[in-house]
Formats: sequence, structure tokens, C-alpha cells
Amino acid sequence: MKKLTLIISDSHIPERAEEIDKYIIDFVKSKLYDIVVHAGDLVGVEVLDTIKSFGSIHYVVQGNMDYLDLPEKEIFEVYGIRIGVIHGDQVRPRGNINALSAIAKNMGVQILISGHTHSPFILFDSSGILHVNPGSITGVWSGSGGSMIPSFIEMEIYENKLVYLKLFELALDKIVLKKEEKFKFV
Repeated sequence: MKKLTLIISDSHIPERAEEIDKYIIDFVKSKLYDIVVHAGDLVGVEVLDTIKSFGSIHYVVQGNMDYLDLPEKEIFEVYGIRIGVIHGDQVRPRGNINALSAIAKNMGVQILISGHTHSPFILFDSSGILHVNPGSITGVWSGSGGSMIPSFIEMEIYENKLVYLKLFELALDKIVLKKEEKFKFV
């Protein structure tokens, strides 16, 4: 058995982007996600409706640009692996792994999902915490630049605690697999 999770962040709709690109929408809707995570900066309430159409269970946190009534953090568990979600604006500079690791330890999680950088990364740190940042689903600018390429991550978690991560990016009119990683938790 496995659980398939869609991880997105930093949509900034409608202020910096009008919508999530149709190629991403079509790709995502062709899957059956068990869990959908949005790591903040949705900005408009209409993004919540879009997220709800992507999967059955949703974890959405507040970003520094959100004025929606959302939690600052979420913690959930899949097959015994504890997963935390924050926006990431709690640390300086953006994406600082040491500071994010300290937050993950404080939350008691093995995987920390964050956003805010607008540049995707997957990193397993020396303390055993898996950091997952999907970048920006719309590819919009951030205060520190960002990749400017729409991106998202799929995470598969198996009962044996094996975790597969796939980073996807939009390249013109198609979705491209940019990176694949696997990790085993004990």
C-alpha cells in the first residue's frame, strides 16, 4: 500500500498570477492524490477550491502574504512517518536548512514541507530530517528571486517507510520530471 501526496506552495493568486497553468491542472487532475499539501501563500480564497479538486485530504498553512484563516503549521502522519508543514517565512535567510531543521525537531517530525523560497529543493540533512520545498506552483517572483519556473512535488509513502519524491516543472506546454529521490525511514 502507498499514499500519494501532491505538494504545492506559493500560488500567489490573484496578486502575482492569474491562475495555475492548465497543463499543471490537467496533469494533477489525471492523478488520484490521497493527500494535498499547500505550504502557504495561496493569497486568494479561490485557490482553496482548486486545491480541494486535487485530492481528498488537505493540509494548508498560512503564508506571510495570506490573510485567510489558516493554521501556521500542520502535523500529520502517514504509515508512522510524522510530517510537518510550515510556510518557511519563520527563518532567515529563506530556506536556511539549519533553522528549518530546528523547527522540524521542535515539531517532532521526520519530514518538513515548507515553501517561501519559490525555488524547489529536496534535501536529507545530517540530523535525519527530509526537507521538501516544491517551489512556486505558478512560478511567480519572490522577495529573494526564486526560480520563476512553475514547479510541484509528488511524494509516495509506502507502508515499509520508503519515500519516493518526484520534482516536476512546467516547460512550455509540458510537465517535465526534473528530479527523483528515494529515502528509507526506520
